[in-house]
Amino acid sequence: MMNAGSVFEGASGAAPWLQRRPLPVFAVVICAFTERRWDDLLRAVDSVRSQTLPPSEIVLVIDHAAALLERARGTFRNVDNVRVIANEESKGLSGARNTGIKATSSQVVAFLDDDAVAEPTWLESLAPAYADPLVFGVGGTVQPEWDQVRPTWFPEEFDWVVGCSYRGQPRHTSVVRNVIGCNMSFRREVFDEVGGFRRELGRVDTVPAGCEETELCIRARERYPFGQMVLEPQAVVHHRVTTDRTTWRYFRNRCLAEGRSKAIMCGVVGEAAGLASERSYTTRVLPAAVIRNLFSPRSKGRRSRALVIITGFVLVAFGYVRGRLTPSDPAGLDG
Repeated sequence: MMNAGSVFEGASGAAPWLQRRPLPVFAVVICAFTERRWDDLLRAVDSVRSQTLPPSEIVLVIDHAAALLERARGTFRNVDNVRVIANEESKGLSGARNTGIKATSSQVVAFLDDDAVAEPTWLESLAPAYADPLVFGVGGTVQPEWDQVRPTWFPEEFDWVVGCSYRGQPRHTSVVRNVIGCNMSFRREVFDEVGGFRRELGRVDTVPAGCEETELCIRARERYPFGQMVLEPQAVVHHRVTTDRTTWRYFRNRCLAEGRSKAIMCGVVGEAAGLASERSYTTRVLPAAVIRNLFSPRSKGRRSRALVIITGFVLVAFGYVRGRLTPSDPAGLDG
């Protein structure tokens, strides 16, 4: 394993000429919590095993689901490079990811959701950015794979509601504050230095919480002031969107939960860092989307999308205010 100080020596200030390094070795962590996604899980694992840049480790973490754990261990017992383990921490996606991190030893740890499929060049596309020693993490594009036709009322600016890339994100390789959890990777040194994902953030079963990857990215940036989180749009995964996630009820609950999660996160990292990207999103991306939908007469569902954009913003803001008024205890990190 590379030494954290050597990788990020330039991040403390003064060595932009540091020698570029060869492509890293990847571990891939997939977390699962329900047998209802069994077929999706098989597709996810197969997609990782079919990579043009094969990972050295594939770790499947089962989140406190005994029947699923037994089934997965039986299915993958003799499959090369696939290891099935139980979540050793508290129930939830953050704890499961932390368990996966501890179970791997590769230079870079990548994460894929259990209901997502990576394109064959996924890891190959993530890898080149790591040749720059200042890059501590790389994420990619998450494209929605709708079970049915995309609802006409569902604006692309809110595709983050279903865990996918959304309109307003960079379309070219860019330095960003954070990436989407369904398609992200980090140098192992990040976890060694700043700890794992916060357990009070992130999804637990079907509870639509989030922001755990955002908080980790902010924490890493504070540790490495000149470090970079990179978005590489060519690294693509396809995220299944089931019909239950295309209802108004799910949209409403997800927006409220996002606001609350941001409130918890800002209680830890401060509003300046916690809402830096959101300011541009709410002052530029969303207003432009409302105007575009209202004045695009050939666009089906345009008025509905404009109304949903406004309503979604209000719901997130309400969740945020409510979360700030009733803060949670930002307990422990896994170091």
